[in-house]
Amino acid sequence: MKFDFLLTAGFLLPILLVTEPVLAQIDRESGKNFATRSEVIGQRGMVATSQPLASQVGLDVLRRGGNAIDAAIATNAAMGLMEPTGNGIGGDLFAMIWHADSGQVYAINASGRSPLGLSYDGLMARLDELGSESIPPYDLLSVSVPGAVDGWFEMHGRFGSMPMEQILEEPIWYAEEGFPVSEAISMYWRSAASFLKDQPGAFEETFTIDGRGPEKGEIFRNPDLGNTYRLLAEQGRNAFYRGEIAEKIDAWMRENGGYLRFEDFDNHTSEWVEPVSVNYRGYDIYQIGGNNQGTAVLQMLNILEGYDLSEKGFAGEETLHLMVEAKKLAYEDRAKHYTDPDFYDQPLGRLLSKEYAAERRELIGERAMSDLATGVDVIEEGDTIYLTTADRHGNMVSLIQSNFRGMGTGFVVPGTGFSFQNRGELFSLDPDHPNVYEPGKRPFHTIIPGFAMKDGEPWFSFGNMGGAYQPVGHLSILTNVIDFGMNIQEAGDALRWMHNGSTEPTDELDDRLESTGTVHVESAIEYEVVRGLRARGHTVRIGESFFGRYQGIMKDHEHGVWLGASESRFDGQAAGY
Repeated sequence: MKFDFLLTAGFLLPILLVTEPVLAQIDRESGKNFATRSEVIGQRGMVATSQPLASQVGLDVLRRGGNAIDAAIATNAAMGLMEPTGNGIGGDLFAMIWHADSGQVYAINASGRSPLGLSYDGLMARLDELGSESIPPYDLLSVSVPGAVDGWFEMHGRFGSMPMEQILEEPIWYAEEGFPVSEAISMYWRSAASFLKDQPGAFEETFTIDGRGPEKGEIFRNPDLGNTYRLLAEQGRNAFYRGEIAEKIDAWMRENGGYLRFEDFDNHTSEWVEPVSVNYRGYDIYQIGGNNQGTAVLQMLNILEGYDLSEKGFAGEETLHLMVEAKKLAYEDRAKHYTDPDFYDQPLGRLLSKEYAAERRELIGERAMSDLATGVDVIEEGDTIYLTTADRHGNMVSLIQSNFRGMGTGFVVPGTGFSFQNRGELFSLDPDHPNVYEPGKRPFHTIIPGFAMKDGEPWFSFGNMGGAYQPVGHLSILTNVIDFGMNIQEAGDALRWMHNGSTEPTDELDDRLESTGTVHVESAIEYEVVRGLRARGHTVRIGESFFGRYQGIMKDHEHGVWLGASESRFDGQAAGY
């Protein structure tokens, strides 16, 4: 080895002189193993979120004796306050929990349902009055029952260890006393506030300072949300679904032409579900499935398992081509079959079979596909945040929560402190589509938590936000680690890509992919790769897309420690102790 020396701060530091090929592996522009920071390593616990103060709230719960489930709830409550541009208790939640004592992965679907009093015909009549051909995102038609709070209490009732009063103590303090708004969140907040502040309700008085979103570093308070959290801490989930909060919402909806009623809240339940999974190169990858798009991750992995990606190399022309084509195949199935399983018998056995993956893989050629439909017949019958926690007992939580479009609809019932989601926008209006609007039905969801096991042991809790990007993000993170040997921080910092143009679950049943769509890649891509993709028929754009935000926690069984990673493109932090 050759060394040179650098004089800095009074010290001579040895610098290893390396050859060009090694330098290429640590440069983002030309190599895979780029990271903005080291992984965070902790022995007794870890929390990873997109807001550093919220990470500290979760870590404080762990330090005070709470477990990973308690920490996840506290962290989510803090995130709803500190990053209302991505989540809040007016939205829904999905989570997977590794419970160390029982040695099992549990999954909860805490998504809400459409109003019982709004029929399909009533919806269509109202859309005709509005002159709209789809459910408007900022109209009361798009509001479904918020499921997050019930999800908290279901998780806590089954696995929690700390009283809810203690779990919500810090979020209540921050809501009442205030917190400094972080940089990226401020940018999104100010943008959302500029067009949501005139919505009916209390948005402006709740979420703005003098009619504008808060600046970076400005102290923001939401005492109404603090009061709502206090009611939940003292009275439990029934305060939200059968008590004062539900009554306020019912009255406000009636006064403002909304559709949710006390009955919708009273009838709401979360559902513990059996997670869906596939084995990818010896790793068991879990998703929740049902009315969210997690199944697409598993379908893409099944298709790509037929190729030696490690040999083809990270971010190479052929690797990206194969991934984009696998995405197209999975997303056509996503558009037709991913919906509320209470209303449609999903053909999961077929969709997740290795045989079906092999059949679909045969459609991938040297050039970009431009004409494609689902390969399974439809059965005929009548912005977001991700966080993950881990504790000294070995429990892990993978949780995602959202209002859908940033701050949701902007409808705030006075005195409650939160905005309603617009998740109901994601119903199809085609009466023959499995995802068609129906009363009391859960809409299609984009939010998906990820979890993976190796050799029967918990291995990796991970996820990313970003709408339709999320399955692509999961695929990228998993292949970066499994196929390309990255650590979990490198996997998140590495070059990202997205493909747009696939058929959507809101489209009509007979719609199909009719063009190659557009491939978007971050600017670190090598131009030779772009040129090669274009020669294969892909339309490629540099940037011009949203590539999500990522957090992850991995268990290092050899050393008995947790490894944490967080999003470098945002305000994220992984914190351990």
